[in-house]
Amino acid sequence: MYRFLSLLCGTLIIFTSSLIVPTTAWATPSSQIAALPIVKNIFAGHVPDNLGVNEEHLSSCPDSPNCVLSQDADTAHSISPIVYDTDLNTAREALLKILTVVPRTQIVEQEDNYIRAQSESRLMGFIDDLEFYFPENEKIIHLRSASRLGESDLGVNRRRLEQIRLAFQDLNT
Repeated sequence: MYRFLSLLCGTLIIFTSSLIVPTTAWATPSSQIAALPIVKNIFAGHVPDNLGVNEEHLSSCPDSPNCVLSQDADTAHSISPIVYDTDLNTAREALLKILTVVPRTQIVEQEDNYIRAQSESRLMGFIDDLEFYFPENEKIIHLRSASRLGESDLGVNRRRLEQIRLAFQDLNT
């Protein structure tokens, strides 16, 4: 019932804002559009308390399909880690560079072997948490991306991580 009301409110807000926002605002390039100010904080959710590396593993995915993970995940949530050929610091710097150009994404935490970022959906302001773990003595980056709210993300988390993987490969790291 709560999801239905959230969807109904969101649809109503979008419809009414289309009456208020001038049509030239809708012609803005999609990379520059941020969440509608009215709904930005409603759909952001709270930072989960299970983020980070625990015993050399990222947190497992919930049962909902809006999460992907490269460590010990079931088939529905599984994604391959990123493999690199350089040293850890070069790979880490390359990933940080890539994350700075991912639309509506900001890096919120950095450690020697871990990076956490947040991506915001274009219109409604949903937040996805992205995690990258660099295990010691392995030339891989484990990945996790999960939506804070909702049931389905329509594959957004998986596609975003695959795009990051492609950008990483383009940098020949």
